[in-house]
Amino acid sequence: MFKGKTNAAGDQIETLIGPQVVIHGDVRFAGGLHVEGRIVGKVVAEPGARAVLTLSEHGSIEGEVHAPVVVLNGRLQGDVHAAERVELAPNARVQGNLHYKVVEMAAGATVTGRLIHVDAAEDVAAPA
Repeated sequence: MFKGKTNAAGDQIETLIGPQVVIHGDVRFAGGLHVEGRIVGKVVAEPGARAVLTLSEHGSIEGEVHAPVVVLNGRLQGDVHAAERVELAPNARVQGNLHYKVVEMAAGATVTGRLIHVDAAEDVAAPA
């Protein structure tokens, strides 16, 4: 549907939630999901699928996020679990913990919560 359109990370956008859309409930996706509206519920990528969640400057999510790649430039209230990387753009406002392998944070982005490196968390949990 959005053939040729890419997000800030350079990945293909396959699903767009427009600025006037409000979703109450969980969202499961694969591929590129670009959110300009509001989601109240979990946003979860299909296991094993290549998936990129992009939250635009005026978009918001109130719920937990699970995806390999998460690019934030809007407001997110909830924990983020990124299997590969999290990118925080200048207008990102996160209230929750970030679980990540790689994090990129631009000047101006804010996080009210903990930054938890996935490998570090696994090392702590592993028996000696």
